[in-house]
Amino acid sequence: MSNESDEFSTEIVQKTGPNGGPISFSVRIRPKMPDFLSYVNLKYVKLGYGYLISHRLYLLLAPPLLALFINHIGKFTWKDIFVKYEITEALFISGLLVLMLYFYINSTPRSTYLLDFSCFRPSNEYKVSKAEFIELAKRSGNFNDTAIKFQEQVLKKSGIGDETYMPKGVFRPGYTPSLKDGREELSMVMFGAIKDVLSATKVKPKDIKILIVNCGIFNTTPSISSMVINHFKLRPDIQSFNLGGMGCAAGITAIDLAKDLLDGSPSSYALVVSTEAVSYSWYSGNDLDMLIPNCFFRMGTAAIMLSNFRLDRWRAKYELKQLVRTHKGMDNKSYKSIHQREDKEGKRGLSISKDVIEIGGHAVKANITTLGPLVLPVSEQLHFFTNLLFKKKKTKPYIPDYKLAFEHVCALATSKKVLDEIQKNLELTEEYMEASRKTLERFGNTSSSSNWYELAYLEFNKRIKKGDRVCQIAFGSGFMCNSLVWKALRNVGKPKQSPWIQDQN
Repeated sequence: MSNESDEFSTEIVQKTGPNGGPISFSVRIRPKMPDFLSYVNLKYVKLGYGYLISHRLYLLLAPPLLALFINHIGKFTWKDIFVKYEITEALFISGLLVLMLYFYINSTPRSTYLLDFSCFRPSNEYKVSKAEFIELAKRSGNFNDTAIKFQEQVLKKSGIGDETYMPKGVFRPGYTPSLKDGREELSMVMFGAIKDVLSATKVKPKDIKILIVNCGIFNTTPSISSMVINHFKLRPDIQSFNLGGMGCAAGITAIDLAKDLLDGSPSSYALVVSTEAVSYSWYSGNDLDMLIPNCFFRMGTAAIMLSNFRLDRWRAKYELKQLVRTHKGMDNKSYKSIHQREDKEGKRGLSISKDVIEIGGHAVKANITTLGPLVLPVSEQLHFFTNLLFKKKKTKPYIPDYKLAFEHVCALATSKKVLDEIQKNLELTEEYMEASRKTLERFGNTSSSSNWYELAYLEFNKRIKKGDRVCQIAFGSGFMCNSLVWKALRNVGKPKQSPWIQDQN
């Protein structure tokens, strides 16, 4: 019989012997992520310029109109005002000018600032090497020989190192995910990260007006956001939201929601918490396509403090510049590519389609093409359109150099295979991919918080300089791809608290 799994673009073939048991299996490489930059879908280029016009038109039109009005008023002398015009008319004109200035200032969206963030690092008792992972899996008795060999092969090629963290309780014989396990894990990782970010920003819990928590698999009643409110005794009128089922891309979705809420609530703080409960998403069955998440997902949480106080610009680390979200859920193939289901024995897990890398490639292509007009230099955009209009037939269009758009890239640390394909298709150097690869090796795939461990790596190594642009790219179930760009407001030195600080022993 044959069974297929996708994370590494692999096909697993099992051969059955005379006694009915598996005697061997082989791995064949399947097609890679599509070369999505070898062609351009103008629909997404147009969409990108639509974003640019709708978000910046007021900035282009308001200053010239205001300048014309001020220039016209500036031609008046005191004699004109007090002799030719009545005092009431002069006051009216002055009041109109003040009103225009007030309207312009208040109609201009406030900037969203990232004050600081924190990534939780569990204690050493949760460290699991790849060899220990396989040994514990064997001892648990939850997996057959084929499942053990499959997980061993996946881990070998995963890009994950030997110091990642996970709850070892999942290897108990007959383990079934429980609400108790999920709550205990989230209490540890979430509360630890939030405590650190509150300490770093000096923001008091009672001053937080907006709370957004995202967790893909584990959702309970009361909600996870209510767990945070109860533990930290947040204000009674807080706007709280709990995002579930959106996978690894939910972290950027949460930032987008926080920005929209901040736009409607001037002078406010928003706390975003991106997490996942590994113990609750664990699969203890033998369907190969459902075993892949076991090999990659590890414990982790990020807590991010956002602000739209104008004066916070002077103490914030970053300013949010662009955010683009792309959803492919209208296509059934994309919709079912990452799907939670039960196997024939009723064991719940996350099923990964064999086509997920190809699907992810198309989603990234659509997203990065939309993002281009918002971030690329004008010279690159002119070069692109000139080449597009006058290029010869059967030649590839000129692909803009996205390395000119940002100095750093934090691509979700999904797997080594996916990172290799992103680097190849976006033509990124090893330096651009370093943070993603190091995060995958040290912490594994921590789901929606992975992008923040990568940014923490750049900060820890003093890579962030004033004016640098950082692009975070994430993708997840749905299927969706999200990206955002931060601009550094100052040189970011090595933080006092970082998940990358070496163990003190």
